[in-house]
Amino acid sequence: MKIKDFEIERYFAKYEFSTQYLLSCSDCDGFLVSDILKFATADERNHWENLQLSYTETRGSVALRAAISGLYSDISVDEILVASPGEANFVLMNVLLQAGDEVICMAPMYQSLYEVAQSIGCKLVFWEPDNQVDWYYNPAKLQGLVTPQTKLIIVNFPHNPTGYSPSLDEWQQIIEIARRQDIYLFSDEMYRGLVNDPAYEIPAACDCYQNAISLWGMAKSFGMAGLRIGWLASKNKEILQKVEAFKDYLSICNSAPSELLATIALQHQSFFLQHNLGKIRRNQSIFKAFADRNSGVIGYHQPRSGSTTFIQLKNIPNTMDYAEQLVQATGIMLLPSETYNYGSGFCRIGFGRRNMPEVLAIWERWIELHL
Repeated sequence: MKIKDFEIERYFAKYEFSTQYLLSCSDCDGFLVSDILKFATADERNHWENLQLSYTETRGSVALRAAISGLYSDISVDEILVASPGEANFVLMNVLLQAGDEVICMAPMYQSLYEVAQSIGCKLVFWEPDNQVDWYYNPAKLQGLVTPQTKLIIVNFPHNPTGYSPSLDEWQQIIEIARRQDIYLFSDEMYRGLVNDPAYEIPAACDCYQNAISLWGMAKSFGMAGLRIGWLASKNKEILQKVEAFKDYLSICNSAPSELLATIALQHQSFFLQHNLGKIRRNQSIFKAFADRNSGVIGYHQPRSGSTTFIQLKNIPNTMDYAEQLVQATGIMLLPSETYNYGSGFCRIGFGRRNMPEVLAIWERWIELHL
């Protein structure tokens, strides 16, 4: 397979570890290992201190999968497969799809969610929002895109980058669209739990539909991106068996220390979720005040969920150029919409970092100098 460069990740590679301020990260500040171990039982602490760095089970340890199953209403240990989130997405697309299959995917979208399918030779159809203010994704528009040839629908709620989530009724409509034609539904749920309004807290797709596959992990909701632990959950065990066999050609198994730390953290998942959600809400309030003061440059709509949003940069013909100028002058990295293959005029803002007030103060001074 030949695949295009991952533009978002290539842009991050350019600046993530070389510039001072990251204002577009989708993850939250990472927790310390000690933050996790303080929740360990005596047995878990002993296990950690005497952990043998051997191979682990391809599907993930039973203890970890048991902890993961508790996040769902009707998913058992044997309906879960643990892998790095990017690996899980890559493998799933390869076992589900073949050249010529029709795939519907949201846009804008994290590139790996559609690029793998495109590289396989699938026909891509994009489900776009009704507007670029509140980024409403209309289920009726999705229904209009479905044909008898549709093999897979790819959704992402809470949505990266816009922060959009459907209501429960809209989510049920999306599920039913897939169910009526027995279409596979791949649901990227990496930001699950980060919801501002309980009205937009929707169940996992895998709990709603036999041929749905849900992706979640430790990186976004839990603030543990460095563990590289994610998972697929589905009632369709045949798909998971195929993913397991394909994984033998890639990572084979997961990191033993990462699995143990994830297991401990998931026993206390509400602490980590609430910590991150509280920080996101505070930063959204701070950013709204900043956007209101600079409304001639920035168009901002409060997102329903997630740790990111897409803001409009007004009267700026090329957001890539703007982002490059800003990072060179101030050390602030913005992620422009060009990296999403979504034209110009928008950039992603991440709400998960504690230094947002400092970063916005620097950006605001730069805006004042360039009015």
